[in-house]
Amino acid sequence: MTDAKDLERAFDRVVQLVEQRGLPGTSRSSGTSPALLVADSTLAALQDEAVLALACPEHQKVLLMDISPKVYFETEQQIGQNVVLVHLDRIDDEELSLRLHDAWEYVAPDNLRKYVD
Repeated sequence: MTDAKDLERAFDRVVQLVEQRGLPGTSRSSGTSPALLVADSTLAALQDEAVLALACPEHQKVLLMDISPKVYFETEQQIGQNVVLVHLDRIDDEELSLRLHDAWEYVAPDNLRKYVD
């Protein structure tokens, strides 16, 4: 069973990286699972304290899973979906920050994307 403090700590890491990047329009979901939204689209959702589901175009997901299969993966549920799963204990903050930025660019509406390099 997932400890609430472990879940909170993992989600705080994700939130902090998004805030450091200055990605506008992000908000925490009010649902039962910790998630970040951009407008009404899911940017990232914590599956448990060790796995993050991240918005990602299919072609990029395939590339990431090929390059770093110990970090990026999918289950049957994500096959054909624009979501990649990330082992949080196998990714450093720099790479996770880049992936969060990519996910934000993928789901953010045009009116927000113009504010970010």
